[in-house]
Amino acid sequence: MKRCDQAGPDLGEIEGWFDDVLTGRVTRDAADRWATRWLSGDSAGKVDLAADQLWALELLGGIDLTHGPGAGFLHNEEQIRAWRDEVRAHRRA
Repeated sequence: MKRCDQAGPDLGEIEGWFDDVLTGRVTRDAADRWATRWLSGDSAGKVDLAADQLWALELLGGIDLTHGPGAGFLHNEEQIRAWRDEVRAHRRA
């Protein structure tokens, strides 16, 4: 992954995280932690995120949610692929 500037990650980088989850290069947990770091904590109030960045990071930030303890993931790969494709389309628009 490339380093981000003070404006936060661009849609291409966020799309890359979706790709990395789908191919197994990173875990859902790692992607969630990365996105959440931009939405809260150290980055909150220090990085100016545009509406499209917030939208895409919020999708990625919930990627590891489960139906409950010991249960499967709330969002399946088809839904993750659809989110990735939405981010890609928005980036190209």
